[in-house]
Amino acid sequence: MRLEHYIADLLYRYNCVVIPEFGAFLTNTTTAQFVDGTLYPPSKHLSFNQQLTKNDGLLVSYVANVKSLPYDDLLHEVLNVAKNWKEKLANGGRLDLDKIGSIWMGAEGKLQFSPEKSVNFLAASFGLTALGASKVKREALKEAIMELEERAPFTITPERRSNGLRPYYKYAAIFLLLLATGVSSFQFYANGQEKQLLAEQAADEKVNHYLQEATFFQSTPLELPAIEIAVAKTNTEEVVDYKHHIIAGAFRIKANADRKVAELNRKGFEARYIGTNPYGLHQVAYQSFVDGQEALQFLRKIKQSVSSDAWIASEK
Repeated sequence: MRLEHYIADLLYRYNCVVIPEFGAFLTNTTTAQFVDGTLYPPSKHLSFNQQLTKNDGLLVSYVANVKSLPYDDLLHEVLNVAKNWKEKLANGGRLDLDKIGSIWMGAEGKLQFSPEKSVNFLAASFGLTALGASKVKREALKEAIMELEERAPFTITPERRSNGLRPYYKYAAIFLLLLATGVSSFQFYANGQEKQLLAEQAADEKVNHYLQEATFFQSTPLELPAIEIAVAKTNTEEVVDYKHHIIAGAFRIKANADRKVAELNRKGFEARYIGTNPYGLHQVAYQSFVDGQEALQFLRKIKQSVSSDAWIASEK
C-alpha cells in the first residue's frame, strides 16, 4: 500500500499526521520570503518527528473510509507498512516518499528527513509560484537624476515692477489692511461670546428648576417588596471512566470547541469536551464509551450518516 499518498492528502488539511509506531509529519506555516532574487509565496514547512508514534486515529480512519474497509483491518495494515519502513531504514536503506520527501538513518540512530521542496501544502497559496525579482538600486537612480539636472538647468528671473511704488509703500498698505481686518474680527468675536454667556445662564436656571421639582416629588424613598427565590438542589453527577471517544473535531480555540458541543447537543448527541490532545488542540466528542466494541459500532454509524471524518480516540 502506498501510504504516502494518503499522508500527502491529509497534510493539506491538518498540521500533524501520525504514522502509528513510526513517527509524525508536522507542518508549520511560513510567510512569503525573498531569497537570492526570488520571491516565494507563503507555504507550509514540512518536518518529521520520530518521537510522536501514538496512534491518534486520523490516518487509519481516512484510509479506511477511502477503501471502505473496517478500521481494525486498516490499522493492522498500516502497522505492517510502518514495520517494513523501519526495517528498511535499519538496514541502511533510504525511504523516498512521493510528494513528501526522503528519510534515512543518520548518526547515533536518529532519522534524518529532507522535505520535497516542489510541493506546497498550504491550500491558501494554491496556484502561486515563485517569481524572479530584483532589488531597486537607489544610488544608481539618484546619480541618473543628478546627471539629468546638469543637462537641463533652470534659472529664476526676478519679477519686473509694474509701477513706480517703492517696496516699503506696499508693506505699509498691507499692514493697514491687516489692522482693519483684525479690529472688525475682534468685535465680532466679543459679540458672539456675550450671546453665548447669556444662553448658558438661561440653561442653568432651567436645569436648577427641574432639579428642585424632582427633589420635591421624590423626597420619600421608594420601598420594593422582598422577593424569595427557591433554588433546587442538584445531585452530584456520577463519574464514569470513559475510555473511548468518537471525535467530532479538534479546535485551536476553546470557544469554538464549546460552540461545537452546544451544536451537537441540540442535534441529540451526548457531546462533550474531552480536553486537549498532545498538540494543544481542544477535542470534542460526539459521544464517549466505556466499552470499545460499542464505540466502534457508533463510529461506523456516524461515518455512514453524519461525517466521514469522524475517528476514535482511545485512552490507555
